Amino acid sequence: MPLRFRAALVPKVSIGSNLGWILIIGGLLLNSIGWAIGVNLAWLGVVFFAGGAVFALATLPLELNASARARVLISETGIITGPDEQRGVSNVLNAAALIYVAALVSALL
Repeated sequence: MPLRFRAALVPKVSIGSNLGWILIIGGLLLNSIGWAIGVNLAWLGVVFFAGGAVFALATLPLELNASARARVLISETGIITGPDEQRGVSNVLNAAALIYVAALVSALL
């Protein structure tokens, strides 16, 4: 279910994140020349752009789960041997998951 939700968001977020900047800048420009609709247009752009935060939020649990499953699978199949390799794999998988945490923080900011 979460993967389907995320997949359904992809086209909408792609359009929204690209169109959001245009609406924000266009709205601010219209507002600067005295058109009252400019403020509303800029806020609409913010709403469109906020879809990126929803997408990042939907992706985060999926990626954390994928990292946890990968850690178990790599251990069970015997691909890694020894605690040094285990630490290395954990570091890489944690870094991969933290990329999505950073994306969420970035989208919220």
